[in-house]
Amino acid sequence: MLRVLLSLFLLTSSLFAAKPNVLLIITDDQGYGDFSIHGNPHLQTPHIDQLGREGVRFERFYVNSFCAPTRAAVLTGRWPLRCGVHGVTHNKEAMKPSEVTLAEALKPQGYRTACIGKWHNGEQFPFTPAGQGFEQVFGFNNGHWNNYFDATLLRGPKHEPTKGYITDVLTDDAMRFISEKQKEPFFCYLAYNAPHSPYQVPDRYFDKFKAKGFADNVAAFYGMCENIDENVGRLLAHLDTLKLAENTLVLFLTDNGGTAGVKIYNAGMRGGKTSLHEGGSRVPLFMRWPAAKWTPHVVKEITAHIDLFPTIMELCGVQAPGSKLDGRSLKPLLQSAGNWPERTLFTHNPIDETNKYPGAVRTQRHRLVREIKGAGGGSKAKANDASATPWQLYDMETDPGQAKDIAKDHPDLVKDLAARYDAWFADISSEGLKRFPLPVGHAEHEPVDLHAPQAFYDKPLTFANGPGFANDWLTGWSDAKAKVRFEIEVVTAGDYEIELAYGAAADTRVRLQHGTAALDAALHAAEAPEIPLPHRDAEGKTRYRDRQWASHSLGTLHFERGPATLTLECLAMPGIDLKHLRLNRR
Repeated sequence: MLRVLLSLFLLTSSLFAAKPNVLLIITDDQGYGDFSIHGNPHLQTPHIDQLGREGVRFERFYVNSFCAPTRAAVLTGRWPLRCGVHGVTHNKEAMKPSEVTLAEALKPQGYRTACIGKWHNGEQFPFTPAGQGFEQVFGFNNGHWNNYFDATLLRGPKHEPTKGYITDVLTDDAMRFISEKQKEPFFCYLAYNAPHSPYQVPDRYFDKFKAKGFADNVAAFYGMCENIDENVGRLLAHLDTLKLAENTLVLFLTDNGGTAGVKIYNAGMRGGKTSLHEGGSRVPLFMRWPAAKWTPHVVKEITAHIDLFPTIMELCGVQAPGSKLDGRSLKPLLQSAGNWPERTLFTHNPIDETNKYPGAVRTQRHRLVREIKGAGGGSKAKANDASATPWQLYDMETDPGQAKDIAKDHPDLVKDLAARYDAWFADISSEGLKRFPLPVGHAEHEPVDLHAPQAFYDKPLTFANGPGFANDWLTGWSDAKAKVRFEIEVVTAGDYEIELAYGAAADTRVRLQHGTAALDAALHAAEAPEIPLPHRDAEGKTRYRDRQWASHSLGTLHFERGPATLTLECLAMPGIDLKHLRLNRR
């Protein structure tokens, strides 16, 4: 009997001593209230619930209220503005290549690394996952995808057609990676793009919730949530089958507050995605590592996305990099032991290179909020914007729904917390913010597409489907004086063939200029017809659109190393709809 106990002890000790595999799952636009474990009476998420109950649940875990900043913080343990991330499109979402990601920290320690799904921290190498330490990459680099069925995704820099529903496809690839790398420690970053709009989901999920009387967008959204849960169940079962579950650290979280489901059920919180209130940034965090022998429990101390990097580093026995980390390891809270000192967390909605607000401060008890009002919801905010509201203060223990602003009753506390925010913002933005030039000429990424949302442009040009999110194009080129400019950084000198993806109602002429060199081209009329997409709601049909773009080679330009500007102008009206420029080194 003693020998058996000793063998079990040695087996357990060896498992704990071995470097754990790491499976980090993040979903997109799924809020704290979009899980049955948090009381949602309308949908069931049994597999994710089980993960939470078997491990450690963080009850007050905070992220940014937008996608890209959260992802940068998770991957680096640093506030997003330190990483250069100050938006979600127009290349403001790109993360400095000098940042050390989880993949870059784990890879030298023998970990095999994969990024599967949505990246949203830069579209051209070295801003891409391959440039940030990931060996295997499958998914897409920008902020959202337009088609969730039989999508053409990226395998590294190359396009690859797929079959099936996108969440199922991404799960299949994660399972394949885990199977292939099971004899080595692995880090799998699985970033589902669901349940982010467009609201597209297989019939059996949609029909279930439509029969309950929900609007189309909600029925699709809830169906996407249940499909995610089933896929998480498949992943966990796969770990069991391979006998990897015992020594795999599984983390599950979401990237910001909820969207379509917020008005239906939001766990009593105020606000959703983009909001500075609790519902905009409080999300689930579940962590499970059976070999660590954590007693399942609920953590009520405030924690944040910046804490995941130092936590994973410590649990994997890896020395954190020399760059300044803003987070702290959650290991004491995982072990239900040790003192957790008081701390202050912050939220900033990065919208423009200069905006200081909207912003919020969170302590264990209070939330301080300063909003930008108006139809744009702060989308045009500047530093110290005059339209910023006075600071609002809420007692989150006695008023978790934030019904009563108590700022006037506690002026000293408001002053103190506001000063903390000012000092924090000055620190994280001290290096300044800018849109990075688009890198061209890396052997790891050829050809390179320069997308319309990454361009600078003149009026009356505008984006066809909104403010210029991913997959959009420029339209309305009705003034010959208007120009489109791409700021690039050439890393390899040489000759580059340049193609234009476009649509045009009639024949037209364009000029592409670089310094004193120019290419003139006659473009034939090209309808670029719309591609039908399986949207469930009416809004999706106007906001998420794809077209069969025409392509035309403009010719070849020579570039020397260094910064350059490509300027496109339309010499004859009517103008064109511009999707992207493609540069291919000859």
